[in-house]
This record gives sequence, structure tokens and C-alpha cells, in this order.
Amino acid sequence: MSSPQLSLTPEFVTAYRDMMVGSLSKEMQCTKKVLAAVPDAKRDYRPDPNGRTSWDLARHIASVDVQFADGIADGKFVMEGEPNTPETAAELANWYEKEFARALDRVRGLTPEQLLRPIDFYGVFDLPAVMYLGFLNNHSIHHRGQLSTYLRPMGSKCPSIYGGSYDDPWTGQETASSAA
Repeated sequence: MSSPQLSLTPEFVTAYRDMMVGSLSKEMQCTKKVLAAVPDAKRDYRPDPNGRTSWDLARHIASVDVQFADGIADGKFVMEGEPNTPETAAELANWYEKEFARALDRVRGLTPEQLLRPIDFYGVFDLPAVMYLGFLNNHSIHHRGQLSTYLRPMGSKCPSIYGGSYDDPWTGQETASSAA
């Protein structure tokens, strides 16, 4: 007996898109805090000679999140290097918030037909556009986790991400609108 084949319906892809865009918007606030915590004077820090510098990793997170969301909205991935980004951590965090929100708004505007359209990802994947939202989420969280481990060795503080940290403890007094 063969397994049933699942098909993506227009209702499912729009609901999944809305759920993922909402989640990515919340994740963006956590990522912004981590980007802003990179000390500008320590941007060349790397924990290992084979690792990226903190600045390379911060720029990678910010630029690829934006490029990936734009690629989903465009129906094609064209990631040719990283775009020009600001030169300080505070400016990068603000650029990221603005540009990623803009790109997510583009994804939010896709029709069910556009969400169902397959997009080739450099010959590795050929998935419906909507399915790349999970990949974007995982990629961003993965690299944010890497960067957050750089913060204390650079003399910075690790912000709360999914709850308090030693440097930014959860007090239990946060409201849903202030927690990020």
C-alpha cells in the first residue's frame, strides 16, 4: 500500500504564509537585538581561525534574510554577494529591521498561485515558494545562534532571545507586546 500524496491547497499556503511571516517578524526583533549587541570595536573577532568574523556573520544574517525573502517574493533566487550595508552595528540592526520588514511585506502580498509556484534553489531544491519560508526561518535562527555565542567573548552582553539570559534576565513582568 502506498502512502497518500499530500497536495498544497490555496487555503493552506496562505495560512502557512501568514503564520510564517508573523513568526519571522517576531524573530526579526530578536535578531535585531543580537545584531545591535556586536561591539563595533570587536568586529574582527572570530572564535576560531576558520570561523567568520563577528561582522561578517552579522552582515550575512542581515543581508541573506532580506535577499532570501525578496527571492521568495520575486519567484527566483539571485544572491550575488551581499548588498551594501551600514558600517556600525546599530545602523545594521536598524537597516535589517527596515529592509526585512519590507521584504516580508512583499511575501505577505503573494497570491496563492505565486506561493504554489516552484522556485529552483540553485539546482538543490525545486519547491513551492511558500516552503522556503521555513528554510529562511531556520537559516536565520542558526546564524543568530552562532553570533550570540560570540557576544560575551567580545565583551558584550547577550540579549534575551527566547527568554531571559544572564545579561538580560526575564523578570516575569513583560507583556506580550514588550517581549521579543
